[in-house]
Parts: sequence; C-alpha cells; structure tokens
Amino acid sequence: MNEVKKPRKPLMFYYALALLAIVLFNSLLAPLLFSPQVTEVDYSEFMRMTQQKRIAEVMLQNNQIIFKDSAGKLYNTGLMNDPELTQRLYDSGAKFSSQIIKEMSPILSLLLSWILPLVLMIGLGQYFSKKLVEKAGGGAGSMMFGMGKSNAKVYVKSTTGIKFDDVAGEDEAKEILSEIVDFLHNPKKYEEIGAKMPKGALLVGPPGTGKTLLAKAVAGEADVPFFSISGSEFVEMFVGMGAAKVRDLFKQANEKAPCIVFIDEVDAIGGKRDGRIGGNDEREQTLNQLLTEMDGFDSSKGVVILAATNRPESLDPALLRPGRFDRRVPVELPDLQGREAILRVHARKVQTQDNIDYNAVARAAAGASGAELANIVNEAALRAVRDGRRKVTQADMEESVEVIIAGYQKKNRVMSDKEKMVVAYHEIGHALVAARQSESAPVHKITIIPRTSGALGYTMQVDEKEHFLLTKEELENKIATYTGGRAAEALIFGQITTGASNDIEQATRLARAMITRYGMSEEFGMVAMEQLTNQYLGGDTTLACAADTANRIDEVVRKLIATQYDKAYKILQDNKPQLHALAKFLYEQETITGEEFMDILHRTTPQIAAAQG
Repeated sequence: MNEVKKPRKPLMFYYALALLAIVLFNSLLAPLLFSPQVTEVDYSEFMRMTQQKRIAEVMLQNNQIIFKDSAGKLYNTGLMNDPELTQRLYDSGAKFSSQIIKEMSPILSLLLSWILPLVLMIGLGQYFSKKLVEKAGGGAGSMMFGMGKSNAKVYVKSTTGIKFDDVAGEDEAKEILSEIVDFLHNPKKYEEIGAKMPKGALLVGPPGTGKTLLAKAVAGEADVPFFSISGSEFVEMFVGMGAAKVRDLFKQANEKAPCIVFIDEVDAIGGKRDGRIGGNDEREQTLNQLLTEMDGFDSSKGVVILAATNRPESLDPALLRPGRFDRRVPVELPDLQGREAILRVHARKVQTQDNIDYNAVARAAAGASGAELANIVNEAALRAVRDGRRKVTQADMEESVEVIIAGYQKKNRVMSDKEKMVVAYHEIGHALVAARQSESAPVHKITIIPRTSGALGYTMQVDEKEHFLLTKEELENKIATYTGGRAAEALIFGQITTGASNDIEQATRLARAMITRYGMSEEFGMVAMEQLTNQYLGGDTTLACAADTANRIDEVVRKLIATQYDKAYKILQDNKPQLHALAKFLYEQETITGEEFMDILHRTTPQIAAAQG
C-alpha cells in the first residue's frame, strides 16, 4: 500500500525559518557561547589599578572602558569625563587605544536599510496575497484578499428551528409572509394561474420588534436555506468590492434555490442617491448592483429577498418600485394582546408560578417592543435567582418592568431627609392631579427610591384598556399631570427644584404636538406645521413654517402649559390635606401601590369634608 506523501512546504517557509534561527542565535546564544568572561568594576578601582601599574591593555569605547590586567583577566567600567586619563595611562606603561567606528558605505547602507527590507516585504506580500486568493477561490473580487466574498451567514433549513409559533404579537405580518411560505412549498399552484410571487418583501418597524426573527421564521416554515447579511457588511474601503459581494451573494442564492436571502439594515446601502458629483461612489455602485441582481434573477426559482429597516423614508425609490421590493410588511410595536402573547412565549422558557397575571404585566409595559418584553422576562428570572427562588413570581415580573422603564434601584444613594420629603411631595403631586381628573389613567405605583436612570422617584400610571385615540381633554390632563410635581413643590415649600426637568420636557413635547401636528389649537386650527422624521427612531420633528409662525407657536405652547400648570396647582390647593397625608405616608414607606394611594385618598376626603361642614 503506497503511503500518501505530505505536501511539501513552500521555499519561502524554509527561508523564514532559517532567518528566524539566525536572529535567535545572534541575539541569544552567540553572546553566551563566544563572549569571554568580563568583570565589571567601578571607575575608582580602575584608577587605583592604573596607579599600581597592574593594567596591561586598555580599549576606550563610546560608553565604556575595557581593560586587561597583567594576568590576562578582562574588566570593564563606565567611561567618565577624565581629561587626564590619557596621561595616566601613558605613565602606567599600559597599551591603550580607542575604538575606530567604521562608517558604512552609502551604497551598502542604502541596500541594507531600504532595498533589502523592501524586497522582503514585496516577496512576502506576493506570497500571502497568492495564498489568500487561492483560498478565496479566485475571481475578481478575491484578488483583494477575498473581500469580494459576501460572507453571508447561512442557516441551513434544519438548524434554525424557528417557526411562526415562536413569533407572537405580529399576526398581520405573519399573515402577509405566510403567502411567501406557501409559494415556496407549492410554486406550481401559483404558476398554473399565472401569478408571480413578489421578488422581495421589506420589513419596516421600530428596533426590537422582531423583523429578523420573522425572516428566520419564514425560512423555518418554508424549510429552505436562509442567507443572512447586514447592509453594513457590503460597505468596503475599495470601490467595487461591495458590488462584488452582492454578485457573490446572489450567485450563492441561485445555487441553493429555493432559499431566502435576508438583508438586515438595508438602508446602509439602499439610501437615496442625491446625484451630486463626489458622493459615495462605493455605496451607489453597491446599490446599483443590488438593483441589477434583483431585476436579473427569476423569482420562479424560489429565491425570495427579505430586507429589514427602521428608516424606510431614507430608501431609494428605485429599490421600492414593483419588481423589486414589491411588498412592504409593517412590523409595529405590539398592542396589549400582542404584548401578553409575547410574554407568554418567552415565559415558556423559564420556570414560573402558575398564578402570574400576564395581562397586568402587559398593561404595565405599554409601548414595549418584543425585545424589551423578552428582556423583562429574563430580568424577572435573574431576580428570582438572586433571591434564591426556583420560580419567577408576579412581583419579579412587575419589578422587571420597572427596571426596563426606570432602571435598577440605586440602593447606595442616600438622600437627606429634606430632599426625600421634597421628592415625596413631588410624586404625590403627580398622582393626586391624575386622580382628581377624569379621563386619566389610574395610579399603579408611587416610589421615591432612586433609580439608575437618574430618577429620584416616579409615579406609574397604567390604563385599564388600550387607547389608540386620545382626545384633546385627555392630552391636556396629561400635561397637567406632568406639571403636578412642580406645582406641589411650589405650593408646599414655596420654591422649586431641578427634579421637574423630565416632566417639563414631556409636557413641552406633548403641547407642541397638539398645536403643530394634531390641529388642537384654536389659533392655528387644522394646519400641519411640523413634519415627523425618523418615525421609528425617536420620532424627531422639523418645523415647516415661517419664522414668525414659529414664534407664535412658542407663545401658544407656553400659554397651554401655563394653563394646565394653574389647573394642577388649584387641584393640589383644594386637596392640600390629602397631599400632606399621602406625602407623609410615602415618605415613611418609600413605595406605595395604587390601591394604598386610593384607600388613603378616600379615607381622608370624607373626614375633611365633615370637619369643614
């Protein structure tokens, strides 16, 4: 039986090995093997030996003196500034000389310092470049160290394990995408009637709503390979490399059809082209190549392109026309029913008690995304472990909601008694104004325990039902509730603090939206004077009006907030005894529930009315 010969290593490998051996020998072994034993002495000993005429030979070097005694033993000492050294050596009869520094010729110096390292660098560069190109498989893209490869992550159909059942709270999106799954299962059904499946579907929505998870669920339901790549991975330093990656990605997809290609954060390469000279040529070439590939492949082969973005307004119109991303699938924040379903899906993965009220947790987590809800369940499990319990409780869930909203409790922050009392009145001011107004959400919890978010306390209100429309009166009540904390400080202490900064920001934003976007102002009426940008990323706005109109808007906003502040101040003034009783109880307990708050409010109100009567 013939032995399989091992492949010979390239000649460059042996050159490098020999060079390394020479360097190690010269720097480590040669001085130890061939250097004679030298004894180091101080300069005074050297002078004493010179005066005693015990020195036979002396060699003066740049920074040291090497000398030999009459017995042939070698010594060395440091070189000092000694003008009389030469005369003393002459008088001692010793042979002495100075080191002659030989200057290298210009040609040899140039050869050793520039030409030789350059040749070595070029040789090594060509060698490694050749190896990398061979490893990348050749081709134009691989000539630049394989940068033309798409590097897409491939999830084979049997490894994802994600189905539509694992995605909760997005029933509309699943219904739209289920048609793609059906096409990948039964393409002939659509071909018989002459229908063509959309080449691409664009998933749009806020961060954390499950766009990537939905794409994987489509691949899991269809039982086909799943290619995943981020839009930023197409962006390269060299022009043309991103386009090469796009070509390679679609080449792989055609080879593994039917399959799903998912491009996350597609706005990184699909942004609008401005047409200006000197723009981002690399990004535009990548986008042009993506448009060309989407036009060129046949959707009947079963290659479906899914993309996700949270900035749909920034995408190039050519990317959204029919024949490319034909479908736009909204993946919005879940509603109350969706939040409850998401909590139950993630709670299946942890040990929980049987009496958890997921509806109450979902109501407290209004506005949370799917990722935040998953984090709530995980935080609850971590809290149970920290407390030494084996199952997650209702209290764990409720505390984890507060952690996501306001941060962890900052137990090491100790407030003075005065500051603690101010915060207590501030938070009761919010709660009391909310409770004395109709159409306001009930108070769920009040606390004056500082949080890592910077809040010294907060008042949590939870709606009993989900609202999708808010009236003008409800919005005004919200503004009044925001100003209740500052009003309580002014009423009780006669001075105001910095604790209302976030309240002021929230009230101002809401009042401005009422006037510029919702048309709830008698002065301006149904006129939109503000445009919403980045709908899914913070909801920033830009004014679309004249400068004089902007000044008038500022004045109307100021008057609206001032009116609601006066209303809040009057509510607290009319309920001053209740304010004192509630603030004292909160100061002592630090945290009270909505039931405790309402119980004290109801118990004190009749007593006060009877005393006044």
